[in-house]
Amino acid sequence: MSTFQIDKYLYHMRLSEETLQEVSQRFRKEMEKGLGADTNPTASVKMLPTFVRSTPDGTEDGDFLALDLGGTNFRVLRVKVSDNGLQKVEMENQIYAIPEELMRGSGVQLFDHIAECLANFMEKLKIKDKKLPLGFTFSFPCHQTKLDESILVTWTKGFKCSSVEGKDVVSMLRKSIKKRGDFDIDIVAVVNDTVGTMMTCGYDDHNCEVGLIVGTGTNACYMEEMRHIDLVEGDEGRMCINMEWGAFGDDGVLNDIRTEFDQEIDMGSLNPGKQLFEKMISGMYMGELVRLILVKMAKEGLLFGGNLTPDLLTTGHFETRYVSAIEKEKEGLQKAHEILTKLGLEPSHEDCVATLRICQIVSTRSANLCGATLAAVLRRIKENKGVERLRSTVGVDGSVYKKHPQKLGTSRGPIARGAAMVTAVAYRLAAQHKARQKILEALKLSHEQLLEVKQRMRIEMENGLGKETHAEATVKMLPTYVCSTPDGTEKGDFLALDLGGTNFRVLLVRVRNGMRRGVEMHNKIYSIPVEIMQGTGEELFDHIVHCISDFLEYMGMKGVSLPLGFTFSFPCQQTNLDEGILLKWTKGFKATGCEGEDVVNLLKEAIHRREEFDLDVVAVVNDTVGTMMTCGYEDPYCEVGLIVGTGSNACYMEEMRNVELVEGEEGRMCVNMEWGAFGDSGCLDDIRTEFDLAVDELSLNPGKQRFEKMISGMYLGEIVRNILMDFTKRGLLFRGRISERLKTRGIFETKFLSQIESDCLALLQVRSILQHLGLESTCDDSIIVKEVCAVVARRAAQLCGAGMAAVVDKIRENRGLDFLKVTVGVDGTLYKLHPHFSTIMHETVKQLSPKCEVTFLQSEDGSGKGAALITAVACRIREIPSISVGEQ
Repeated sequence: MSTFQIDKYLYHMRLSEETLQEVSQRFRKEMEKGLGADTNPTASVKMLPTFVRSTPDGTEDGDFLALDLGGTNFRVLRVKVSDNGLQKVEMENQIYAIPEELMRGSGVQLFDHIAECLANFMEKLKIKDKKLPLGFTFSFPCHQTKLDESILVTWTKGFKCSSVEGKDVVSMLRKSIKKRGDFDIDIVAVVNDTVGTMMTCGYDDHNCEVGLIVGTGTNACYMEEMRHIDLVEGDEGRMCINMEWGAFGDDGVLNDIRTEFDQEIDMGSLNPGKQLFEKMISGMYMGELVRLILVKMAKEGLLFGGNLTPDLLTTGHFETRYVSAIEKEKEGLQKAHEILTKLGLEPSHEDCVATLRICQIVSTRSANLCGATLAAVLRRIKENKGVERLRSTVGVDGSVYKKHPQKLGTSRGPIARGAAMVTAVAYRLAAQHKARQKILEALKLSHEQLLEVKQRMRIEMENGLGKETHAEATVKMLPTYVCSTPDGTEKGDFLALDLGGTNFRVLLVRVRNGMRRGVEMHNKIYSIPVEIMQGTGEELFDHIVHCISDFLEYMGMKGVSLPLGFTFSFPCQQTNLDEGILLKWTKGFKATGCEGEDVVNLLKEAIHRREEFDLDVVAVVNDTVGTMMTCGYEDPYCEVGLIVGTGSNACYMEEMRNVELVEGEEGRMCVNMEWGAFGDSGCLDDIRTEFDLAVDELSLNPGKQRFEKMISGMYLGEIVRNILMDFTKRGLLFRGRISERLKTRGIFETKFLSQIESDCLALLQVRSILQHLGLESTCDDSIIVKEVCAVVARRAAQLCGAGMAAVVDKIRENRGLDFLKVTVGVDGTLYKLHPHFSTIMHETVKQLSPKCEVTFLQSEDGSGKGAALITAVACRIREIPSISVGEQ
């Protein structure tokens, strides 16, 4: 019979490229099913989590034991892993037999025997006194709930020990060891042989993230993104999934490619209808497939002259190793002749050629199917990583793969070495995690510490308000002469100026009351050239007035004299609502002749110089007060303003009797706290870390604004960068490699914190941010960076909350209330854009001030609108005949 005729006869076993593509796609769907919480119970490919979360990175170090149980013999190993730049693994091992009566006896007897062999091995190596970590390869179907816990689902491979199914095999082994009492070990991990293979190869090749076994049975595992594994809590990082792919097709998805021979093998197996994919590709069944084909063809008179022998008709008599032998290039035909003769046949040359071709077709199908499913796995990894091209290594083991002439490559070292590797990686991760947590501990504030911060803020507030203590106080508590928040009766047209940086805004704000109550705004933004920022004060204010003139013309209001509110976001000393003495320029301004002068006067003089229009400058305010007023118009309970952006500050309505710098006892006044300087007196030194000190030392104003440097956007990224540098120097991150970019100050912007912590952001995107910073990161590195960002931002939010708790409690006590309902108007990019900052801050205020119900309201239109509203309130109050002291 020619090979052409054989090919035609076995047509169904020869799979086209289209069919293999189809198999690959079906397998991909099965993977998805196994990973989904809802679809897993009915999925045939189970996709079991192994709790192995990382592959070796080459820095593993230590002395480990490994135990490999998966058949009638088991192996005990001692594995020494050393990383002195050479990556060395030394192994000693011993094989022990498991007598047949123990395989069918009780579970206790089995594990007692294993413990006995372990003791014997350790005795021989004189290591019984050491408590070594142990990895346990247990190659039976198990359900894992953690790395060191594995519940046996069913015994296979001839084992039938009673009282083990449904129990945790690690606990059973621990009990047997404890009962002996002559040695102790630390069982760190239990893995199956597929995972062991991946980890063994992963030590030699860091691109290895897939394990494959094609031997008596077959299975595969790979590193999957946690966010796709519905069966396990958490979506950070990756975890190895044991696919149990032998069961692919058990739901019927491979029926169209299964042949009559596959069906016959299945019917005669110990588990009909189960492990259908395995029955098409693994060593346990390959020889049997060839035998069934030979029998059918002989019955049809196509082979051996129609002769059949008892040996050929006996199941299992054509072994899989015969298939490998017959397919060997040179001696294949001679081997075929030997083997067929041994089965009692008298084969012709044509019979031997035909048998060789049949073996080739069966093994090629097996390899093709294995390749198709593996392609689906690799495609998934590629998509998970979002890369154009994937560079990946598959760690492989198994007799069919290794001995068959048509297949390539192999895993080095016994699988049990993989269990030692899993243990070594777990140990490395645990040690590194512990070291990182120890460093981050200093940034994690307890409830008691936060209460202490709140109390210290309260003391500093009292110091700033007191006449005697004000001069020395760091929290300045500046009077703003804003003595009332909006009550809704305000009306009229107002101009507002908002100056706080290189751009400034001129606004027309129309405030309406009654039925049409609301605020309508028109504004225009103007820039301030550097030469004017750094020229003379006259030039600066002339430029501002020129822009106001342009705006009035643009609005068609040149002849109208309007009240004006001036938001001036630089440190000022106020003595009146319409007077602000500039203490010092910041933000790059250097205009001469302004510091120590009243900015309202400088503005009025510039208006008079122009002689085009007249304006009534009613109020000068800073941005925090503007924020409070903007929100106060929406919510009458708003009596606090907060800004958490590039910088940070707060203001609130204080009782006049407590504002000792201003005459008068009646009513209230808004106090601009300038709380960024809290801690400049040294009162926060016990919670400032080495990272805070490093950021402060290299800042433009060392020793100043210490609170602001722990909580505001200008500094958080830099704190994170310092921690990442420290981790890397200690070998706890980026494999100890510091890039030049990471050494660059300011490279890690605060916006990255917000992006990295965003819940919808996969670690993939965290990695791309790090890549943009020139940082080559692994998946584990990304998790660590994310954790550092979270710790730094959390502390900032908590400190901010502690400061705010001091403010609301003071308001409550001022008024002698058991319970206060108050609203805080908030602005600032950090508060608005960071995904968790506001939530953590709110929680902190709630915990530290349980007698206050605090609502936070975001300011939408910022400080310009606030200045106009302060002007509107001032104008409303002016029209009231009797003005109490302080309510200018």
